[in-house]
Amino acid sequence: MWSFALLLLALFVIPVLVSGCLPDPRGGVPWYEARRDPTGLAPDPTATPEAVIQVFAARAVSWRGVFAVHSWIAVKPTGAQRYTRYEVVGFGVANGAPAVRVDRMGPDNYWFGARPRIVLDRRGAGVDAMIDKIRTAVATYPYPHEYRAWPGPNSNTFTAYIARQVPELGLDLPSNAIGKDFLPGGAVFAPAPSGTGFQISVYGLAGILIAADEGIELNLLGLNIGFDIAGPALKLPAIGRLGRDR
Repeated sequence: MWSFALLLLALFVIPVLVSGCLPDPRGGVPWYEARRDPTGLAPDPTATPEAVIQVFAARAVSWRGVFAVHSWIAVKPTGAQRYTRYEVVGFGVANGAPAVRVDRMGPDNYWFGARPRIVLDRRGAGVDAMIDKIRTAVATYPYPHEYRAWPGPNSNTFTAYIARQVPELGLDLPSNAIGKDFLPGGAVFAPAPSGTGFQISVYGLAGILIAADEGIELNLLGLNIGFDIAGPALKLPAIGRLGRDR
C-alpha cells in the first residue's frame, strides 16, 4: 500500500519538477514585454468563407506556466470577415475589471510570448449553429467577474463550461488545463467537457473523469494524471499529453 502511495505521489510530483526545468518559452523576456502578435494558426477570414471554431491553449504567464496552460476560443461565422475571441483573464479583476474578455487580442496571437497550439478545429456544416450556442454559453457563464488561478474559476473553467454547454464540440482539454475540473455552483457530478463521458469533482481539487475522448483522468489538488486509450497517450500534470496526437 505504501509503495502504491509513493508511486502515485511520484506520478504527480516528478512531472511538475520536470516542467519547471524545461526552457522558458518566452526566452527569459519579462511577460509584459513578450510578443503578442498573430501566429498565423487561424485561417485568413477574408479567404475562408466557411464557419470556423478554434480552441487554443498556451503556457500560462509567469510561475503559472510551470503548472498550467491558458485556453481560449475563437469563432467566425460563415461569411464573416473577422473572428471573435472569448476568454477569461485575471488581469484587473481585483480592481473591478470583468473576468470575461472579448477580442482582447486576435484569435491566434502569442500569449505573452508563448506560442499557442490548436486544441480543437471545427469548420463547415453545422458550425454556425455551434457558434450560436457558444455565444449563449458565454452570456450565461456563472463567474463573469470572478477569477482564481487555482483551483478556479479561471480561463480553463470558462472554456470547459462552454464545452459542457455545447457538447457537440467534442472538446478534449489538455490535462494541464488547471481549472477545467472546477464545476460551477459547487456541483460534484457533471458531463466531461467532451460530452463523451462523466466526471466527479470536489471544487476542482479531487476527482475522476471517465470519457471516450478524454480517457481516464485522476485529479489531485488540480493536477491531473491519466491515460487516453483511444490515442493512445499518457496524460501528466504540468507537462500535458505524451503520446499520439488525436
